[in-house]
Amino acid sequence: MSAQQTHAGAEPTFTIQRMVRFSDCDPAGMVFYPQYFVMLNALVEDWFSHGLQVNYAEFLGTRQLGLPMASLQCDFKAPSRMGETIALALRLRKVGKRSLTLDVECTGMETPPVLRWRAQAVIVTTALAHDRSIPIPDDVLQGIARWQQLQGDST
Repeated sequence: MSAQQTHAGAEPTFTIQRMVRFSDCDPAGMVFYPQYFVMLNALVEDWFSHGLQVNYAEFLGTRQLGLPMASLQCDFKAPSRMGETIALALRLRKVGKRSLTLDVECTGMETPPVLRWRAQAVIVTTALAHDRSIPIPDDVLQGIARWQQLQGDST
């Protein structure tokens, strides 16, 4: 897996590439759709740790904060198959007081890239001690601002 940050137009993008593994697939050798949700979670973890410079393991473990999924809408466009390399790209659509709205796309690496799956996800910051939403922590907001600035976004 490799991670990269790109600037596509006015939208900073955090992208990881990964190979589709046997464990991702159904008996037909195609990604079993719930595995895309596992990949989405891994993408968010990597974005926090590498893009925002907020250690995801410490966020959950030491700090006892959470990022549960509050909403998830997705469209499956084309199958991904075992052995292929796919790219998962995350764009930040909206920063709320307690939530982040993300646009995610999964594409194949062929030329031109073929859209395999896309989703819009809303994740909420919570305190694990009481399972209630909390304001987005300052270091996360600072990480987002830094990430957007590094990507050339002026908003």
